[in-house]
Amino acid sequence: MMYLQHFGMQQAPFGLTPNTAFYVDLPTHQQAMEVLQVALAQGEGFIKVTGEVGTGKTLLCRKLLQEAPAHWALAYLPDPNLSPLELKWALALELGLKQSANIDGPQLAQLLQRQLMLLASQQKQVVLLIDEAQALPDDTLEALRLLTNLETEQRKLLQVVLFGQPELDRRLASYQFRQLRQRISFSYQLAVLNRAQVQCYLQARLQVAGVSKQLFQPLALWALWHYSRGIPRLVNILAHKALMLGYGKGLARIGLSQVWQAVLDTEDVKPALHWWPWLAAMLVLVWWWMPPGVI
Repeated sequence: MMYLQHFGMQQAPFGLTPNTAFYVDLPTHQQAMEVLQVALAQGEGFIKVTGEVGTGKTLLCRKLLQEAPAHWALAYLPDPNLSPLELKWALALELGLKQSANIDGPQLAQLLQRQLMLLASQQKQVVLLIDEAQALPDDTLEALRLLTNLETEQRKLLQVVLFGQPELDRRLASYQFRQLRQRISFSYQLAVLNRAQVQCYLQARLQVAGVSKQLFQPLALWALWHYSRGIPRLVNILAHKALMLGYGKGLARIGLSQVWQAVLDTEDVKPALHWWPWLAAMLVLVWWWMPPGVI
């Protein structure tokens, strides 16, 4: 990337592809991971993690995959827009079964049950991770619930972790999903980042990229938090664009002007061109530099 050498970076710090090398253990993600680990250790059937678009659900899912203990047999579905039969085949393939056109639905269900029983006898804990779970069709959600009915006298044969947008919560709140809703014993909602957390997030990713100094001036940090609404993906987009603009001008640090231009170029954060953001920025600047006790 063009600005890496200019700022002394070894790799791009603000890419949009979820990369566990840049995982930042902020409180909201730390708490979500703790909930997941406790729930999975207790053998619960359904666990749910929801959060607004861009809050890091996929990265959290990949982190869980990366840190899974050896006794987990993991199945990962990144695209859940599947029919019930497609879902069962996707799970079967993840668990090592081979697809065949000669196997019908009931036979597949029997094969899946046998495979789950086999893995349980090997002391394996089968965990199905479903990303973008809000896209699961209604009949597929019901098929998923029925799959979690499979159990021994000691524990469930299949545990399911749903990662989804807030739309998933709204769907599950409906009457038709009351049985599934009651099966969800642990859930967590990812929160957006506050101003201090955005600053920590930026600095942590810059350090992974090989930069120890703070590249963003105080007002730039405030603007990155304010206009991103604390959503990590938007922080990444704005920071990346601001760094490109700073590189184009040969700057050593990024100021408010570069972030503002990045904001104007980003659809989901583009503000109305009113006077109040600039007034707010000036007030922040005064507060930041005033000696203690003056105001």
